Amino acid sequence: MRTYVNATHAIPIGLLLVLAGCGGQSPSPTSPSPPTSFLTGTWTGTVTIQVNPGDPGAPPPTTGPTTWTFNVVPQTNFQTFTTTIRSQDPWLAIQTTATTALTPGNTAPSPISTQGEYNSPRGCRGTFASIGMAQATRIEADFNGSDCQLATFSGTVVLTKQ
Repeated sequence: MRTYVNATHAIPIGLLLVLAGCGGQSPSPTSPSPPTSFLTGTWTGTVTIQVNPGDPGAPPPTTGPTTWTFNVVPQTNFQTFTTTIRSQDPWLAIQTTATTALTPGNTAPSPISTQGEYNSPRGCRGTFASIGMAQATRIEADFNGSDCQLATFSGTVVLTKQ
């Protein structure tokens, strides 16, 4: 009995034999990149502050550039961050570290809150809090706090992701 090879099968079989010898090495495994939050990274914008709002002799509001860098705290479901804040507002020129939280979830848009303390340019320890809304590339929030000699301030911060 004679066996014939069908020509339509010969080409794919030959191609498979040629390809089987290519490469010589299997690709090395790659580790997946760690998941991250939309908030992680550097955001820049402006902070506007009114010192002692409502007081008759209150100075005019000031505005200056600000940079906030968010780093996720491990094992917090991407909802808690250590935040480095640098403000170059004429009245509140500071650099400090604060705590930020996204609630109730960890995806944009999300309510955002930040709180912390800072070394005041006026020689005391001040406190601040900020509450607002974080979008995927923009944050708009209030910015309130207390400083030396019973000074309080109220204002806003607007940031965009770099």
